[in-house]
Amino acid sequence: MKNRDVTSAARDRWAEWLAERRFGGDPDVRAELLGKLAETRDRVLDRAELREGETLLDVGCGEGLIGFGALERGAGGVIFSDVSTDLLDFCREAASDLGILERCRFVEAAAEDLGPIDDESVDVATTRSVLIYVRDKAAAFAEFARVLRPGGRISLWEPINRFGSHERWQGSFIGFPVDGGLEETAGKVRAVYEANQPPDSDPMLDFDERDLMRLAEDAGFFPLELHLDAEVKPMPPRGWEGFVDAAWNPNVPTLREAMEQVLTADERDRLTAHLRPLVEQALASGGWRWRT
Repeated sequence: MKNRDVTSAARDRWAEWLAERRFGGDPDVRAELLGKLAETRDRVLDRAELREGETLLDVGCGEGLIGFGALERGAGGVIFSDVSTDLLDFCREAASDLGILERCRFVEAAAEDLGPIDDESVDVATTRSVLIYVRDKAAAFAEFARVLRPGGRISLWEPINRFGSHERWQGSFIGFPVDGGLEETAGKVRAVYEANQPPDSDPMLDFDERDLMRLAEDAGFFPLELHLDAEVKPMPPRGWEGFVDAAWNPNVPTLREAMEQVLTADERDRLTAHLRPLVEQALASGGWRWRT
């Protein structure tokens, strides 16, 4: 399926982030990210062992990355489920354009409450970066178990963010060193993000891969298989404008928005003068870290 954009004058925050804010207006970042997402889609579907004619539930479908991939692989039907009506409308329009609308169903539902979907009605349930937004993850796993037919499977891809608060990052700001009297200035901006996503309680930060395995087992899934990818490497160079205008997830402001919210013009100029060459030259302190 060709790449498409959610195009609307007034999108909800989920649709707006997927369409624009995650890229920061940088076409190179957009192309790179979309390529990585295609790889993720294939990994999710490979591990789901999807068979021709089966029904797949794409939980938190977004723009339909997993669901449309499943249809290309011969799924008999796909249920696109999301909390965003804008994204469901986008997927419905895409399915109509592709001439596959009769093989699709669109359901507005949260991962932890899939009430509109019948018991034992799907063969595979998938997620991609969905459970990180769900506070009651145990309820989500229980719902997955409820809607799956006997012998049904889940294939989940979730980033693990808890490690980001590791003590190694104390004294830095978004992975970069701050010194020369900028610690207080950077702290003001950091406080904006922590207010949006408290490190000790936000659902994006309160779990790791061991928790997911435990929750799956508690919900009755067996056998279980975990694939963990961990990387420690330098951050690649990136244009400053794209970096400062990108939001890391739908729940937080861009760096530019956060700075404008709490810093004076002079403070913004000083922090920008310090961070910009580090971003553009990829001089991250100790490397940029993430795990999935």
